[in-house]
Amino acid sequence: MRDPMRDPVHKGPERTGLAAVSTALLAMSRRLEVRDVLRTIVVSARELLDAEYAALGVPDDHGGFAQFVVDGISAEQWRSIGPLPRQHGILAAMLHHGGPERLADVREDPRFEGWPAAHPEMSDFLGMPIRDGEETLGALFLANKHRGPGGGPGFTDEDQELLSLLAQHAAIALTNARLYERSRELTIAEERSRLAHELHDAVSQKLFSLRLTAQAAAALVDRDPARAKDELQQVAALAAEAADELRAAVTELRPAALDDDGLVATLRTHVHVLDRAHAAHVTFTCDGVRALPASQEEAVLRVAQEALHNALRHSGADRVEVALARTPAGGAVLTVVDSGRGFDPKAVRRAGRHLGLVSMRDRAGGVGGRLTVHSEPGRGTTIEMEVPGG
Repeated sequence: MRDPMRDPVHKGPERTGLAAVSTALLAMSRRLEVRDVLRTIVVSARELLDAEYAALGVPDDHGGFAQFVVDGISAEQWRSIGPLPRQHGILAAMLHHGGPERLADVREDPRFEGWPAAHPEMSDFLGMPIRDGEETLGALFLANKHRGPGGGPGFTDEDQELLSLLAQHAAIALTNARLYERSRELTIAEERSRLAHELHDAVSQKLFSLRLTAQAAAALVDRDPARAKDELQQVAALAAEAADELRAAVTELRPAALDDDGLVATLRTHVHVLDRAHAAHVTFTCDGVRALPASQEEAVLRVAQEALHNALRHSGADRVEVALARTPAGGAVLTVVDSGRGFDPKAVRRAGRHLGLVSMRDRAGGVGGRLTVHSEPGRGTTIEMEVPGG
């Protein structure tokens, strides 16, 4: 008979460890948004390996990171640290050479290049690339393993094997999340194309009928005023129908992602897509913004899209920073800053038409907000929009 006391299956710690791994893998597989997957990976790795700090960086094509998720550091401390790190030192080694890194003290490694003043002190270090075939999707690392009363050696071979297993499943979860987001982007694009065709067909027919009816009324004014009056009433009815068609189309064209994900996630995804599609480095930061009324969220998104379009298509900027912050009164402030050629604000009429500033101001004013523009030739442009919240 098998002795249950000697059977590893019945050992509490091992069974608990297996359950923890299973829970982490299931949590990753259930997430569909890339940001959620990244967060789940980081939290799971830190908990499983009992580390004080964990982070995951997704590289961009400009020597930096498109996304960088941390756990174990407060939001205030993270803000104090400053800009995202660049691809250098040990992080670069993991990204470009594709191998794990386990160090007793990261500060003694010759590749260590220091960190900002507000950065927490880290010693023992375990890093693992997240790879999908030949592509490196990110770099996952942990620091400062918690030790028991008797101390300990820091990260072990078993820790490295566990992190390797986690990284393999993280690659699958992250790839699936990316495919989901791309599929949704394509679906939204196809839906917008369908709506554009429907709008063209419906409204064009109404406007064509409207023009013919107006011409008929004009021809009848002198010789048959009664019939001319009937035709003008028909003009009014057709105009009302055309207006209804336009209102329905505008309502349907509200970005689907806003309803599903909210402003912050939608704007973050939009910025990430633009960063991949353009040579300029486009970043997004958010500080404590809560849900806003639907009309305000749509207005903020539309202004951000217009400002980004200007910066990427017309300004010649190599860097565009998008920030969304909460105001003390519970509203939000959108800021879009580019490093482009700028323009002379005194030439408001010309610049306003060219850059869509009039429509942006109208959008801001339409939801009780305000828009300010700061620019100077050769010094870039800053667009700021504030909305009051609900």
